[in-house]
Amino acid sequence: MRTGILIDELGVGFDAMTTQAREAAKLGYGTLWVAQRGGWDALTALPALAAAAPGVGLGTCVVPTYSRHPITMAAQALTAQAAAGVPVHLGVGLSHKFIVEDEFGYSYDRPIRHLREYLQALNPLLRGEKADVHGELLTAAGGLTTPGAQRPAVLVGSVSPQSLRLAGELADGVITTFAGPRATGEFVVPALGNASRVVSGQLICVTSEVDECRAWIEETYGGAANIPAYRAVLDREGHLRVSDSALIGDEETVRRQVKSLEDAGVTELLVMPVGSAEEQARTRELLAA
Repeated sequence: MRTGILIDELGVGFDAMTTQAREAAKLGYGTLWVAQRGGWDALTALPALAAAAPGVGLGTCVVPTYSRHPITMAAQALTAQAAAGVPVHLGVGLSHKFIVEDEFGYSYDRPIRHLREYLQALNPLLRGEKADVHGELLTAAGGLTTPGAQRPAVLVGSVSPQSLRLAGELADGVITTFAGPRATGEFVVPALGNASRVVSGQLICVTSEVDECRAWIEETYGGAANIPAYRAVLDREGHLRVSDSALIGDEETVRRQVKSLEDAGVTELLVMPVGSAEEQARTRELLAA
C-alpha cells in the first residue's frame, strides 16, 4: 500500500504549503495531495509543489466538476502534469448540493448523469483525442493541442453506490473520505469492479490524548456528518460521528488500524494529520514510506 499525505492549504500562505511538501518528500511520502476547499487552486499549485519536492507524485482531492468544463479541466491537468514533470492523479468529484447550488449557482439535478457525461468528455481529452459529447446535461465538442503531454490518472471522489460504479466504469479508481475497513471491503471495493485504485482519506492522530483529539475533530469536522454523502458512508461503517472514523491512538494502535484498511483493499492511504503540531509530526513520521 502506497502512502500519500494531504498538504494543508486551509488558511496558510503558499510558502507554508511548499515547506510541507519539502518535509513530506524528505520523510518519503509517495504522493502529495491538495484539496480544493475554497482557498488556493489545487491544480495550479501542483507545479510549485513539484519544484519543492522533485520526483514526488501529485494529486488533487478533489476538484469539483461543476465549476470547470471538461475541456478546461483537461487543459489544466495536462498543463500541470507537463509543468510538474511527475505523475499527476486528477481527483474530480461532484462536490455537494449546497455548494453547487448556493455557491456556484448551478443546478444539482441528476448529478450522476452529469458525472457520466463529464467523464465521457474528460477521458478522450486527457488521451489527446477530441471530445464529442452532446449529452442531456453537458456538451463538450473539441480537442486540445498539448504535444508530449502524458495522461493523468483520473480518480473520482466518491462514497455513493452509483458514483462508485461509475468510477469503476470510467475512471482509474476512487478517493474515499471517512470510509473505514468495513465500508471499504464490503461496499467500496465490490462496487468498483475493474478499477484497481482505492485512495482512502483518513483523519489520523498519533497521540496519548485520545479523548481530547476526538473532541477536537468533532468540533472541527463534526458538521460533515450532516452532509448526505458522508452520512451514508459513516452509517455503512457503523459510526455515529465523524470523530468515530478517525484513526487515533499510539503508534501501535494506528499501525493496526492502517493495516486493517490495507487488508480491506485500500491501495493508497491518504494521510490527513490532525492534532497539535507535535502530534501531527508524530503522525507524519509514523506513516511515511
